[in-house]
Amino acid sequence: MLKNISPLERMLLVSVSFTMLLLLTRVMYTKELVYGFYIWNTFLAILPLLFSRSLIRQNRFNLRAILLLTCWLAFFPNAAYIITDLFHYTEKPPVPKWFDLLLVTSAAWNGLLLGIVSLMQIEQFLSGHLRDGWVKISVIISFILCGYGVYIGRYLRFNSWDAVTEPQKLLYTFSVHIFRPQEHVMMWAFTFLFGTMFGIVYFTLKQFRLPAVVNRL
Repeated sequence: MLKNISPLERMLLVSVSFTMLLLLTRVMYTKELVYGFYIWNTFLAILPLLFSRSLIRQNRFNLRAILLLTCWLAFFPNAAYIITDLFHYTEKPPVPKWFDLLLVTSAAWNGLLLGIVSLMQIEQFLSGHLRDGWVKISVIISFILCGYGVYIGRYLRFNSWDAVTEPQKLLYTFSVHIFRPQEHVMMWAFTFLFGTMFGIVYFTLKQFRLPAVVNRL
């Protein structure tokens, strides 16, 4: 199976494995599952990459492609969400503070990179079916939606599954944020600032010719 993945995917696998090894070492040393949430959060962060990877293998913009795009968008914020897990970082003896710092920063890097690579694949697919202007607009909108998704996940405790299990509650929350923006200034500030940060990182990494690597996936 490893023979079928690209060099970039191998490095993503190495990066995720490094974080999981740190977590395993911590658990074995302390006999406690502190930071155990990284297992589930990392799994959720990998899902958008799996959806985008399947999408770029589609030759047509058909119903299957739309379904994959929808699934990708629903899980896309989960990748960047891991960055906010840095909030959980505090000194927790007997584990050295530097060890936990490596754990949480490597996990944040994994989430950021998984999200960026998946978005690059989405952009690659859209470029084959839409005009450049619409592709750029779609990418920028994805930054904003990512920021919004991270906010409602971190502070309102929504998750991607709520789009299926509690769609009415999710739509109500979204409508309140849209039609009463003056009551949710901090939410919009976080959404746009987080989206801007993600966008800066995204366009910066693209200057390293990462798309050339993505094209070989």
